[in-house]
Amino acid sequence: MTGGRPEKHSLTLQGHRTSVSLEPAFWRAFREIAATEGVPINALAARIDAERGTGTGLASAIRLHVLAWYRDRTGPLTPRPPPG
Repeated sequence: MTGGRPEKHSLTLQGHRTSVSLEPAFWRAFREIAATEGVPINALAARIDAERGTGTGLASAIRLHVLAWYRDRTGPLTPRPPPG
């Protein structure tokens, strides 16, 4: 997976513009999730913003949401046995 440098995009949350920097792979996944759920990306971002804790930045909250969304669909990873 190619991560690339974070890209800054503007989002509108509750009528206020804000900028969020995410790696291209996270932007793609975030857009895919919004499309799958049938909501605009700003609505999904607003929901994540409302649910995040005060100690978590919006970009981190979006990354964690993306991770949780995909993990919920694939199930937990099976740990590999230690080498040797």
